[in-house]
Amino acid sequence: MKKIGWIGVGIMGKSMVRNLMKAGFELHIYARTKAKVEDVIHEGAIFHETIRDCVEGCEAVITMVGFPRDVEEVYFAENNILSSAGVGAYLIDMTTTSPALAKRLSEAGTARGYHIIDAPVTGGDRGARSGTLSIMVGGEQKDYEACLPLFQAMGENIRYHGKAGCGQHAKLANQIIIAGTLSGICEALAYAKAQGLDLQTVFDSVSTGSAASRQLSSLAPKMMDGDYAPGFFLKHFVKDMKLALEEADAVGLDLAVLRQTLSNSKELEDAGYGDLGTQALIKHYE
Repeated sequence: MKKIGWIGVGIMGKSMVRNLMKAGFELHIYARTKAKVEDVIHEGAIFHETIRDCVEGCEAVITMVGFPRDVEEVYFAENNILSSAGVGAYLIDMTTTSPALAKRLSEAGTARGYHIIDAPVTGGDRGARSGTLSIMVGGEQKDYEACLPLFQAMGENIRYHGKAGCGQHAKLANQIIIAGTLSGICEALAYAKAQGLDLQTVFDSVSTGSAASRQLSSLAPKMMDGDYAPGFFLKHFVKDMKLALEEADAVGLDLAVLRQTLSNSKELEDAGYGDLGTQALIKHYE
């Protein structure tokens, strides 16, 4: 497997493309705005004006787009992936999307002779840059094994979770954890501030104790500094929490913390903060 098509060269996708090129893969990319990907073009990625041209002849095609509607468009729309990639290609969706859509894509792709994998990731922009992402895979195990060299170029903790859609379920479980942790960080900082404590000193105390977490160490300093530059967009986190809540509701689970975090985050998105990072949730408590 050498020639790889890539759709979705955003904050994380760009770093993942770079890591694949460093591993020796030939990357063919499509983006709506060429100017936004000139840097990776100069580094060796081959740009195409259409999805059809991008995926033709590729042994694997990877998508890393924003929302389920984007996944539907790049796969199912006329002249897009399912009507353009060569039969037998591996089609890997690394977007966080609904398990139901992952299953539908698997059924449609398999019927046309493709190998379909859902492989969402966690680790943020930092993990994408360093090639240390966690990758959660659903689909046929033989297809997972065939694509391991691709995953190993982008991540370190790579796990097979089961049939189509299971990778997405694992990612939604991850997002449920993050929702609770993120809310806890915000509430702790709000409480410490209200009690007149020095926030940096509080952070220094708790960041090496039982409350320590990657979310705390990476996002609390940004919250304290008012740095809302996105490593992961708030609007995309809202999307993920909605998906998780829908799946929980479908099996009768009442996830109260997730529901409240979604409500608070959606309020901020509606106020125009969707393009900020998830650490902007602290604004709800200001």
